[in-house]
Amino acid sequence: MPKLPKISNIFKFLKADPSKIVPYKSIPDKVPFTQLFQHYPVLDPLYTQYEKNFYASTYVKFAQDTWPVLPLALCGMYALMIIVGTKVMVSRPKHEWKTALACWNLMLSIFSFCGMIRTVPHLLHNVATLPFKDTICRHPAETYGEGACGMWVMLFIFSKVPELVDTVFIVFRKSKLQFLHWYHHITVLLFCWHSYAVTSSTGLYFVAMNYSVHAIMYAYYYLTAINAWPKWIPPSIITVAQISQMIVGVGICASSFYFLYTDPEHCQVKRQNVYAGALMYGSYLYLFCDFFVRRFLRGGKPRLGEEKSAVLTMAKKIKAM
Repeated sequence: MPKLPKISNIFKFLKADPSKIVPYKSIPDKVPFTQLFQHYPVLDPLYTQYEKNFYASTYVKFAQDTWPVLPLALCGMYALMIIVGTKVMVSRPKHEWKTALACWNLMLSIFSFCGMIRTVPHLLHNVATLPFKDTICRHPAETYGEGACGMWVMLFIFSKVPELVDTVFIVFRKSKLQFLHWYHHITVLLFCWHSYAVTSSTGLYFVAMNYSVHAIMYAYYYLTAINAWPKWIPPSIITVAQISQMIVGVGICASSFYFLYTDPEHCQVKRQNVYAGALMYGSYLYLFCDFFVRRFLRGGKPRLGEEKSAVLTMAKKIKAM
């Protein structure tokens, strides 16, 4: 039986001679790094000069200087918006905002797609050309944190703040706000901010996966908002994609634990961050699987004795005060 070619050899004819590549150097540490378009010159015209010359140090320092006060304050304001907004809307008619919602979801889908085409190829190149341990343990300045890929990683991190607007639509349209929704938004914002502040070495896996799933998810929300989602595509495919993302996330966290404890001197994984990541992805996996079972396998019927939405419960308590 003939052997299949290695992934790294499939596009070998497009690759540049490694000896002729002049690495960029990060600021201020002068860590050398090469970008995807340097390895594959045919891609060079697809990148802007701003992307090529992006250096992450200013944004990493901002994340470090503001952690944990600013992200916690943002999450506090987000929770307050949910509580107050839900209480205010109890006695008021709902806002449809169909056009605004459709535009919002379309914008996020396009943004996520752009992020996906910048980060996924870079991740695949790393996986194909580096030992798996290096994709987990090497410092991000060497593997993904600078240049074009680094810029889209930075945009991903701070995009978690405007993504909170998702919940504004739910509250003011008086749709049911589930625990999974607001728990996901809060924990993702905190985890991403912390990961960027501590320069997490595993970040590209999470960023590339999230961009990819969000590109599909927000496209689904957009098409649903304009009643154009193809009926032959089951909505469950979105949840399956999310569950797949969580399974890979748990696997990356498990690998991080392994390398951290077997070779701590040569692994840049941050202990506190990987603990948080494992807890977060583990809880997401459970919650998304639970949602899938209740929504698609039980016909959308709630479990016996299941409580009402956490937000509606809070609103009723406030109203009774």
